Amino acid sequence: MNNKNFCTVADVADLEAGLREIRQHLHQHPELSNEEAKTADFVSKELSQLGYHVTMGVGGHGVVGTMKRGTGSRSIGIRADMDALPINEETGAAYASQTAGVMHACGHDGHTTMLLGAAKQLARSKNFSGTVHLIFQPAEEIGFNSGAQRMLEEGLFERFPCDAVYGLHNHPGYPADKMMFRAGPFMAACDTVNITIRGKGGHAARPHMTVDPILVASSLVVALQTVVSRNIDPNETAVVTIGSLHAGHASNVIPETARIEMSVRSFDAGVRKILEERIRSLAELHSAGYGAVAEIEYVPGYPVLVNHAQETAFALEVAKELLGEENVVDNLPPISGSEDFAYFLQNKPGCFLRLGNGNSAVLHNPAYDFNDDSLTIGAAYWTRLVERYLTENLD
Repeated sequence: MNNKNFCTVADVADLEAGLREIRQHLHQHPELSNEEAKTADFVSKELSQLGYHVTMGVGGHGVVGTMKRGTGSRSIGIRADMDALPINEETGAAYASQTAGVMHACGHDGHTTMLLGAAKQLARSKNFSGTVHLIFQPAEEIGFNSGAQRMLEEGLFERFPCDAVYGLHNHPGYPADKMMFRAGPFMAACDTVNITIRGKGGHAARPHMTVDPILVASSLVVALQTVVSRNIDPNETAVVTIGSLHAGHASNVIPETARIEMSVRSFDAGVRKILEERIRSLAELHSAGYGAVAEIEYVPGYPVLVNHAQETAFALEVAKELLGEENVVDNLPPISGSEDFAYFLQNKPGCFLRLGNGNSAVLHNPAYDFNDDSLTIGAAYWTRLVERYLTENLD
Protein backbone atom coordinates (compact mmCIF):
# COMPACT_ATOMS: atom_id res chain seq x y z
CA MET A 1 0.00 0.00 0.00
CA ASN A 2 1.37 3.39 -0.99
CA ASN A 3 0.11 5.85 1.62
CA LYS A 4 1.16 8.85 -0.46
CA ASN A 5 -1.05 8.02 -3.42
CA PHE A 6 -4.45 8.86 -2.03
CA CYS A 7 -7.53 9.12 -4.24
CA THR A 8 -8.04 12.11 -6.51
CA VAL A 9 -11.09 13.13 -8.53
CA ALA A 10 -9.26 11.97 -11.66
CA ASP A 11 -8.99 8.48 -10.18
CA VAL A 12 -12.77 8.07 -10.24
CA ALA A 13 -13.46 9.86 -13.52
CA ASP A 14 -14.12 6.55 -15.26
CA LEU A 15 -16.95 5.90 -12.78
CA GLU A 16 -18.85 9.07 -13.64
CA ALA A 17 -21.20 7.69 -16.30
CA GLY A 18 -22.13 4.72 -14.16
CA LEU A 19 -22.73 6.90 -11.10
CA ARG A 20 -25.00 9.21 -13.08
CA GLU A 21 -26.97 6.17 -14.20
CA ILE A 22 -27.30 4.92 -10.61
CA ARG A 23 -28.32 8.29 -9.26
CA GLN A 24 -30.96 8.81 -11.92
CA HIS A 25 -32.28 5.29 -11.38
CA LEU A 26 -32.67 5.98 -7.68
CA HIS A 27 -34.29 9.32 -8.49
CA GLN A 28 -36.89 7.58 -10.67
CA HIS A 29 -37.72 5.13 -7.88
CA PRO A 30 -37.96 7.11 -4.63
CA GLU A 31 -39.23 5.57 -1.41
CA LEU A 32 -40.53 7.30 1.69
CA SER A 33 -39.10 6.92 5.19
CA ASN A 34 -39.38 3.34 6.47
CA GLU A 35 -40.38 2.14 2.99
CA GLU A 36 -36.90 1.94 1.42
CA ALA A 37 -37.00 -1.81 0.70
CA LYS A 38 -36.17 -1.63 -3.03
CA THR A 39 -33.47 0.98 -2.47
CA ALA A 40 -31.92 -1.20 0.24
CA ASP A 41 -31.99 -4.23 -2.07
CA PHE A 42 -30.33 -2.20 -4.83
CA VAL A 43 -27.59 -0.97 -2.48
CA SER A 44 -27.06 -4.44 -1.04
CA LYS A 45 -26.57 -6.02 -4.48
CA GLU A 46 -24.11 -3.30 -5.51
CA LEU A 47 -22.05 -3.79 -2.35
CA SER A 48 -22.13 -7.59 -2.57
CA GLN A 49 -20.84 -7.51 -6.14
CA LEU A 50 -17.92 -5.39 -4.93
CA GLY A 51 -16.94 -7.89 -2.25
CA TYR A 52 -18.31 -6.17 0.84
CA HIS A 53 -19.80 -8.12 3.71
CA VAL A 54 -23.39 -6.86 3.68
CA THR A 55 -25.78 -6.69 6.61
CA MET A 56 -29.38 -5.74 5.89
CA GLY A 57 -32.32 -4.85 8.10
CA VAL A 58 -30.40 -2.66 10.54
CA GLY A 59 -32.86 -0.20 12.04
CA GLY A 60 -35.52 -1.01 9.48
CA HIS A 61 -34.20 -0.97 5.92
CA GLY A 62 -30.67 0.05 6.89
CA VAL A 63 -27.74 -1.54 5.07
CA VAL A 64 -24.14 -1.75 6.25
CA GLY A 65 -21.35 -2.78 3.91
CA THR A 66 -18.10 -3.78 5.65
CA MET A 67 -14.65 -4.31 4.19
CA LYS A 68 -11.50 -5.07 6.15
CA ARG A 69 -8.00 -5.02 4.70
CA GLY A 70 -4.46 -5.27 6.01
CA THR A 71 -3.41 -5.26 9.63
CA GLY A 72 -4.74 -1.87 10.67
CA SER A 73 -6.80 -1.83 13.86
CA ARG A 74 -8.67 1.39 13.19
CA SER A 75 -12.22 1.55 11.83
CA ILE A 76 -14.32 4.27 10.23
CA GLY A 77 -17.98 4.69 9.35
CA ILE A 78 -19.32 6.71 6.42
CA ARG A 79 -23.07 7.31 6.27
CA ALA A 80 -25.49 8.12 3.46
CA ASP A 81 -29.28 8.50 3.79
CA MET A 82 -31.69 6.81 1.38
CA ASP A 83 -35.26 8.08 1.87
CA ALA A 84 -37.34 10.50 -0.20
CA LEU A 85 -40.10 13.02 0.56
CA PRO A 86 -43.90 13.17 0.01
CA ILE A 87 -43.68 15.85 -2.70
CA ASN A 88 -44.96 15.91 -6.29
CA GLU A 89 -41.94 16.41 -8.53
CA GLU A 90 -41.82 19.41 -10.87
CA THR A 91 -38.30 19.15 -12.29
CA GLY A 92 -39.35 18.09 -15.77
CA ALA A 93 -36.32 15.79 -15.87
CA ALA A 94 -36.35 12.79 -18.18
CA TYR A 95 -35.59 10.66 -15.11
CA ALA A 96 -38.29 12.25 -12.93
CA SER A 97 -39.96 10.22 -10.19
CA GLN A 98 -42.21 7.43 -11.42
CA THR A 99 -44.03 7.35 -8.08
CA ALA A 100 -46.79 9.92 -7.78
CA GLY A 101 -46.43 12.19 -4.78
CA VAL A 102 -42.93 10.99 -3.87
CA MET A 103 -39.61 12.46 -4.96
CA HIS A 104 -35.98 12.84 -3.94
CA ALA A 105 -36.32 16.53 -3.08
CA CYS A 106 -33.40 16.52 -0.65
CA GLY A 107 -30.72 14.72 -2.65
CA HIS A 108 -30.54 11.46 -0.73
CA ASP A 109 -30.35 9.71 -4.10
CA GLY A 110 -27.10 11.60 -4.67
CA HIS A 111 -25.77 10.90 -1.18
CA THR A 112 -26.37 7.17 -1.66
CA THR A 113 -24.76 7.21 -5.10
CA MET A 114 -21.63 9.03 -3.93
CA LEU A 115 -21.08 6.47 -1.20
CA LEU A 116 -21.58 3.64 -3.68
CA GLY A 117 -18.97 5.37 -5.85
CA ALA A 118 -16.55 5.37 -2.93
CA ALA A 119 -17.39 1.71 -2.33
CA LYS A 120 -16.37 0.93 -5.90
CA GLN A 121 -13.09 2.85 -5.69
CA LEU A 122 -12.11 1.45 -2.30
CA ALA A 123 -12.83 -2.09 -3.47
CA ARG A 124 -10.65 -1.78 -6.55
CA SER A 125 -7.80 0.34 -5.16
CA LYS A 126 -7.61 -1.44 -1.79
CA ASN A 127 -5.50 1.45 -0.56
CA PHE A 128 -6.27 1.20 3.14
CA SER A 129 -5.45 -0.87 6.18
CA GLY A 130 -8.23 -1.34 8.70
CA THR A 131 -12.02 -1.61 8.56
CA VAL A 132 -14.52 0.58 6.74
CA HIS A 133 -18.24 0.43 7.40
CA LEU A 134 -20.45 2.03 4.75
CA ILE A 135 -23.74 2.89 6.45
CA PHE A 136 -26.82 3.37 4.27
CA GLN A 137 -29.46 4.76 6.58
CA PRO A 138 -33.25 4.80 6.20
CA ALA A 139 -35.80 7.29 7.53
CA GLU A 140 -33.81 10.48 7.97
CA GLU A 141 -36.69 12.68 6.83
CA ILE A 142 -39.28 11.40 9.27
CA GLY A 143 -38.37 13.82 12.08
CA PHE A 144 -38.69 11.46 15.06
CA ASN A 145 -37.99 7.78 15.78
CA SER A 146 -35.68 8.12 12.81
CA GLY A 147 -33.43 5.68 11.04
CA ALA A 148 -30.38 6.84 12.96
CA GLN A 149 -32.13 6.31 16.30
CA ARG A 150 -33.33 2.86 15.33
CA MET A 151 -29.95 1.78 13.96
CA LEU A 152 -28.35 2.83 17.23
CA GLU A 153 -31.03 1.06 19.27
CA GLU A 154 -30.22 -2.10 17.33
CA GLY A 155 -26.54 -1.83 18.27
CA LEU A 156 -25.06 -0.19 15.19
CA PHE A 157 -21.75 0.77 16.74
CA GLU A 158 -21.55 -2.37 18.86
CA ARG A 159 -22.04 -4.57 15.82
CA PHE A 160 -19.97 -2.34 13.51
CA PRO A 161 -17.38 -0.60 15.72
CA CYS A 162 -16.22 2.79 14.42
CA ASP A 163 -13.49 5.00 15.81
CA ALA A 164 -15.09 7.90 13.96
CA VAL A 165 -18.12 8.48 11.75
CA TYR A 166 -18.66 10.92 8.90
CA GLY A 167 -21.56 12.09 6.74
CA LEU A 168 -22.46 14.89 4.35
CA HIS A 169 -25.37 16.76 2.82
CA ASN A 170 -25.57 18.64 -0.45
CA HIS A 171 -25.92 22.42 -0.19
CA PRO A 172 -27.74 24.45 -2.88
CA GLY A 173 -26.23 27.85 -3.57
CA TYR A 174 -22.58 26.78 -3.45
CA PRO A 175 -20.68 25.45 -6.50
CA ALA A 176 -20.62 21.68 -6.93
CA ASP A 177 -16.87 21.55 -6.29
CA LYS A 178 -16.94 23.31 -2.91
CA MET A 179 -17.09 21.75 0.56
CA MET A 180 -18.17 23.51 3.74
CA PHE A 181 -17.30 22.74 7.35
CA ARG A 182 -17.95 23.94 10.88
CA ALA A 183 -16.72 22.53 14.19
CA GLY A 184 -19.10 22.58 17.15
CA PRO A 185 -22.86 23.18 16.86
CA PHE A 186 -23.63 23.08 13.15
CA MET A 187 -27.28 22.13 12.60
CA ALA A 188 -30.27 22.89 14.76
CA ALA A 189 -32.33 20.84 17.12
CA CYS A 190 -35.89 20.70 15.82
CA ASP A 191 -38.99 20.11 17.93
CA THR A 192 -42.61 20.00 16.78
CA VAL A 193 -45.37 21.55 18.88
CA ASN A 194 -49.07 20.90 18.34
CA ILE A 195 -51.44 23.09 20.34
CA THR A 196 -55.18 22.41 20.41
CA ILE A 197 -57.18 25.31 21.83
CA ARG A 198 -60.54 24.26 23.25
CA GLY A 199 -63.14 26.98 23.50
CA LYS A 200 -66.92 26.94 23.30
CA GLY A 201 -68.57 26.89 19.92
CA GLY A 202 -71.74 28.62 18.86
CA HIS A 203 -73.52 30.89 16.43
CA ALA A 204 -71.50 33.60 14.69
CA ALA A 205 -74.25 36.09 15.56
CA ARG A 206 -73.85 35.44 19.31
CA PRO A 207 -70.13 35.54 19.99
CA HIS A 208 -70.77 36.64 23.60
CA MET A 209 -72.17 33.19 24.28
CA THR A 210 -69.01 31.45 23.02
CA VAL A 211 -65.29 31.21 23.71
CA ASP A 212 -63.89 31.76 20.24
CA PRO A 213 -60.85 29.49 19.72
CA ILE A 214 -60.00 31.22 16.45
CA LEU A 215 -59.57 34.53 18.26
CA VAL A 216 -57.45 32.83 20.93
CA ALA A 217 -55.32 31.05 18.33
CA SER A 218 -54.82 34.19 16.25
CA SER A 219 -53.73 36.14 19.30
CA LEU A 220 -51.47 33.31 20.45
CA VAL A 221 -49.72 33.18 17.07
CA VAL A 222 -48.72 36.82 17.50
CA ALA A 223 -47.71 36.31 21.13
CA LEU A 224 -45.50 33.34 20.24
CA GLN A 225 -43.36 35.63 18.10
CA THR A 226 -42.06 37.18 21.33
CA VAL A 227 -40.66 33.90 22.66
CA VAL A 228 -37.34 34.32 20.86
CA SER A 229 -37.08 38.11 20.87
CA ARG A 230 -37.85 38.51 24.57
CA ASN A 231 -36.57 35.30 26.15
CA ILE A 232 -33.46 34.22 24.26
CA ASP A 233 -30.06 35.92 24.52
CA PRO A 234 -29.53 37.92 21.30
CA ASN A 235 -26.15 36.18 20.95
CA GLU A 236 -27.93 32.83 20.67
CA THR A 237 -29.95 31.55 17.72
CA ALA A 238 -33.49 30.19 17.83
CA VAL A 239 -36.45 29.96 15.47
CA VAL A 240 -40.16 29.60 16.25
CA THR A 241 -42.30 29.11 13.14
CA ILE A 242 -46.05 28.52 13.05
CA GLY A 243 -46.61 26.48 9.92
CA SER A 244 -50.25 25.54 10.31
CA LEU A 245 -53.41 27.04 11.81
CA HIS A 246 -56.72 25.25 11.27
CA ALA A 247 -60.15 25.96 12.70
CA GLY A 248 -63.78 25.87 11.62
CA HIS A 249 -65.62 24.96 8.45
CA ALA A 250 -68.34 27.59 8.02
CA SER A 251 -68.45 31.39 8.11
CA ASN A 252 -71.44 31.49 10.44
CA VAL A 253 -70.19 28.98 13.00
CA ILE A 254 -67.70 29.59 15.81
CA PRO A 255 -65.95 26.22 16.21
CA GLU A 256 -65.14 24.35 19.39
CA THR A 257 -61.41 24.04 18.67
CA ALA A 258 -58.48 25.51 16.78
CA ARG A 259 -55.16 23.78 16.13
CA ILE A 260 -51.72 25.34 15.80
CA GLU A 261 -48.74 23.37 14.52
CA MET A 262 -45.26 24.82 14.86
CA SER A 263 -41.56 24.10 14.40
CA VAL A 264 -39.05 25.13 17.07
CA ARG A 265 -35.31 25.18 16.33
CA SER A 266 -32.26 25.88 18.47
CA PHE A 267 -28.51 25.28 18.69
CA ASP A 268 -28.06 24.93 22.44
CA ALA A 269 -29.58 22.51 24.97
CA GLY A 270 -30.20 25.32 27.45
CA VAL A 271 -31.94 27.46 24.84
CA ARG A 272 -33.99 24.45 23.77
CA LYS A 273 -35.21 24.01 27.34
CA ILE A 274 -36.13 27.70 27.71
CA LEU A 275 -38.10 27.59 24.46
CA GLU A 276 -40.17 24.65 25.64
CA GLU A 277 -40.85 26.22 29.03
CA ARG A 278 -41.92 29.55 27.58
CA ILE A 279 -44.06 28.07 24.79
CA ARG A 280 -45.90 25.81 27.22
CA SER A 281 -46.47 28.59 29.74
CA LEU A 282 -47.49 31.16 27.16
CA ALA A 283 -49.94 28.83 25.42
CA GLU A 284 -51.60 27.77 28.67
CA LEU A 285 -51.87 31.19 30.32
CA HIS A 286 -52.70 33.08 27.14
CA SER A 287 -55.57 30.70 26.38
CA ALA A 288 -56.79 30.80 29.97
CA GLY A 289 -57.01 34.59 29.75
CA TYR A 290 -59.72 34.16 27.11
CA GLY A 291 -61.49 31.39 29.00
CA ALA A 292 -60.12 28.66 26.73
CA VAL A 293 -57.90 25.66 27.45
CA ALA A 294 -54.67 24.82 25.59
CA GLU A 295 -53.74 21.17 25.11
CA ILE A 296 -50.05 20.94 24.20
CA GLU A 297 -48.28 18.11 22.44
CA TYR A 298 -44.53 18.82 22.52
CA VAL A 299 -42.71 16.32 20.30
CA PRO A 300 -38.91 16.29 20.70
CA GLY A 301 -37.16 16.03 17.36
CA TYR A 302 -33.53 15.70 16.40
CA PRO A 303 -30.95 17.17 18.77
CA VAL A 304 -28.35 19.79 17.92
CA LEU A 305 -25.76 18.37 15.53
CA VAL A 306 -22.36 19.01 17.11
CA ASN A 307 -19.23 18.32 15.05
CA HIS A 308 -16.15 17.19 16.95
CA ALA A 309 -13.15 19.48 16.61
CA GLN A 310 -10.43 16.93 15.82
CA GLU A 311 -12.51 14.97 13.32
CA THR A 312 -13.69 18.17 11.64
CA ALA A 313 -10.13 19.43 11.31
CA PHE A 314 -9.15 16.13 9.71
CA ALA A 315 -12.08 16.19 7.27
CA LEU A 316 -11.25 19.79 6.37
CA GLU A 317 -7.63 18.87 5.69
CA VAL A 318 -8.67 16.04 3.37
CA ALA A 319 -10.98 18.38 1.46
CA LYS A 320 -8.19 20.90 0.95
CA GLU A 321 -5.91 18.16 -0.34
CA LEU A 322 -8.55 16.98 -2.79
CA LEU A 323 -10.03 20.27 -4.00
CA GLY A 324 -7.55 22.98 -3.04
CA GLU A 325 -7.96 25.55 -0.27
CA GLU A 326 -9.89 27.90 -2.54
CA ASN A 327 -12.71 25.34 -2.79
CA VAL A 328 -13.07 24.71 0.93
CA VAL A 329 -15.10 26.88 3.32
CA ASP A 330 -14.19 26.73 6.99
CA ASN A 331 -16.50 27.92 9.75
CA LEU A 332 -19.70 27.99 7.67
CA PRO A 333 -22.48 29.73 9.64
CA PRO A 334 -24.81 27.37 11.56
CA ILE A 335 -27.67 25.88 9.54
CA SER A 336 -31.20 26.03 10.95
CA GLY A 337 -32.18 22.76 9.31
CA SER A 338 -31.94 19.60 11.39
CA GLU A 339 -30.35 16.23 10.74
CA ASP A 340 -30.52 12.91 12.58
CA PHE A 341 -26.82 12.29 12.01
CA ALA A 342 -26.69 14.24 15.28
CA TYR A 343 -27.50 10.99 17.09
CA PHE A 344 -24.43 9.31 15.58
CA LEU A 345 -22.29 12.20 16.77
CA GLN A 346 -23.66 11.83 20.29
CA ASN A 347 -22.27 8.29 20.29
CA LYS A 348 -19.08 8.60 18.25
CA PRO A 349 -16.66 11.39 17.33
CA GLY A 350 -17.06 12.60 13.79
CA CYS A 351 -18.07 15.33 11.39
CA PHE A 352 -21.02 16.20 9.18
CA LEU A 353 -20.11 18.42 6.24
CA ARG A 354 -21.75 20.09 3.25
CA LEU A 355 -21.06 19.72 -0.47
CA GLY A 356 -22.17 22.35 -2.96
CA ASN A 357 -25.10 21.58 -5.25
CA GLY A 358 -24.73 24.52 -7.61
CA ASN A 359 -27.49 26.98 -8.42
CA SER A 360 -30.30 24.51 -7.82
CA ALA A 361 -33.72 24.93 -6.28
CA VAL A 362 -33.72 24.82 -2.50
CA LEU A 363 -34.06 21.58 -0.57
CA HIS A 364 -37.58 20.14 -0.16
CA ASN A 365 -38.77 22.07 -3.22
CA PRO A 366 -40.62 20.23 -6.04
CA ALA A 367 -38.17 21.72 -8.55
CA TYR A 368 -35.05 20.56 -6.67
CA ASP A 369 -32.66 18.09 -8.28
CA PHE A 370 -29.31 16.74 -7.12
CA ASN A 371 -26.36 18.02 -9.16
CA ASP A 372 -24.70 15.05 -10.82
CA ASP A 373 -21.50 17.07 -11.26
CA SER A 374 -20.94 16.40 -7.54
CA LEU A 375 -20.96 12.61 -7.84
CA THR A 376 -17.29 11.98 -8.58
CA ILE A 377 -16.23 14.70 -6.14
CA GLY A 378 -18.18 13.06 -3.34
CA ALA A 379 -16.96 9.58 -4.28
CA ALA A 380 -13.34 10.73 -4.41
CA TYR A 381 -13.68 12.60 -1.12
CA TRP A 382 -15.08 9.63 0.79
CA THR A 383 -12.44 7.38 -0.71
CA ARG A 384 -9.59 9.71 0.21
CA LEU A 385 -11.00 10.26 3.70
CA VAL A 386 -11.08 6.50 4.33
CA GLU A 387 -7.60 6.02 2.86
CA ARG A 388 -6.17 8.84 4.95
CA TYR A 389 -7.87 7.63 8.12
CA LEU A 390 -7.00 3.96 7.67
CA THR A 391 -3.27 4.20 7.14
CA GLU A 392 -0.91 1.99 9.08
CA ASN A 393 1.26 4.88 10.23
CA LEU A 394 -1.54 7.21 11.37
CA ASP A 395 -1.27 8.16 15.03
